[in-house]
Amino acid sequence: MPEQSNDYRVVVFGAGGVGKSSLVLRFVKGTFRESYIPTIEDTYRQVISCDKSICTLQITDTTGSHQFPAMQRLSISKGHAFILVYSITSRQSLEELKPIYEQICQIKGDIENIPIMLVGNKNDENQNREVDSSEGEAMAKKWKCAFMETSAKLNHNVKELFQELLNLEKRRTVSLQIDGKKSKQQKRKEKLKGKCVVM
Repeated sequence: MPEQSNDYRVVVFGAGGVGKSSLVLRFVKGTFRESYIPTIEDTYRQVISCDKSICTLQITDTTGSHQFPAMQRLSISKGHAFILVYSITSRQSLEELKPIYEQICQIKGDIENIPIMLVGNKNDENQNREVDSSEGEAMAKKWKCAFMETSAKLNHNVKELFQELLNLEKRRTVSLQIDGKKSKQQKRKEKLKGKCVVM
């Protein structure tokens, strides 16, 4: 079966337990679960509008373990955009993103035009913070990617994360149309350059 060209593939990477699935489920389904269930690989679809046509945002939630290197390489080669998640409560989880980032660079070559978001999740657990926001920002600057802190639990910056990722996509106009309502912040963003909009 031929690949649909109007699929926009976003791949979510990160160590086990950093909240990759929680972020994706919060975004796609608006739900959050307290229990931790390790993921092998799940794919979620969300319909979005891009270039005035409808396309499918295909989000691949990858495993947090390193048991499946072939799957990881395949996800990278097929991905259009990447979300690299660490937990602000675990310095180790930030360290574990380095080889993944290097692999994206290796497989994709020139990453200048590839949207990548470095995400510090669990910022509702500030009392257990091991990674300062400034460290996340410094890493993102080094990697020439965007940075954001989120909380899947509190639904903080989750929709904004996916919107920002789409804003980084320079090749086409992509917008998320989920519930038809716009926040003040999004209305303001629309006035700025780029017509990528979470509705």
